[in-house]
Amino acid sequence: MIIVLMGYMGSGKSTVGKKLAYILEYNFIDLDDLITEKESKSIADIFKTKGEIYFRKKETEYLKEVISSDSNTVLSLGGGTPCYGINLNIIKDSKNTKSFYLKTSLQELKKRLLPEMEKRPLISHLQGEDEIIEFLGKHLFERAPFYSQSDFSITTDGKSKMEIVEEIVLSLV
Repeated sequence: MIIVLMGYMGSGKSTVGKKLAYILEYNFIDLDDLITEKESKSIADIFKTKGEIYFRKKETEYLKEVISSDSNTVLSLGGGTPCYGINLNIIKDSKNTKSFYLKTSLQELKKRLLPEMEKRPLISHLQGEDEIIEFLGKHLFERAPFYSQSDFSITTDGKSKMEIVEEIVLSLV
C-alpha cells in the first residue's frame, strides 16, 4: 500500500509521514527530496535553471514511479503536487493508494511557517504577518478543492504528531 499525505506547506506531511512510516514499518519518501536527489539540484535551483514546467513534468514522472511501486510506502507530497496536471488522478486512480489531507487552519499555518520563512522559497519574500496571511489564505483557497478529494481528511490543529499518526492508522483499519 502507498499512503499519500497531501496538504499545504507546514501542515506536517513530512514529520507525520516519517513517524507513520516508522510505526507501520513502511518506506518513507518525501517527493520533493526524491526530485532533489534524482535531479541533483534543489527545487529552487530546478525552478531557476530549468523552469516550473520542467519541474512539474519531473514531479509527475517521479510520482508515477512511486505510486506504481509495490512496496509499502508513506509518500509526502509537495504542497502543490496534487494541484498540477494529472497528479491527483494518478493518486486517485491507483488501487493500492490511500490519500490523506492534513488539513491545517490558516492561523496554525501562519504560526508554524513564520519562524521558518527564510527556508521556504514560496514565502521568503513576504513582509509582515498581514502579507503572510493574505498569501496563505489565497493559496489555501486555490488548493483546498484538490486536497479535499483525498480519501480521508484529518484536521491537524491542536493535535500532536502522534495523535495525527494514530488517526491515520485507525482510518486504515
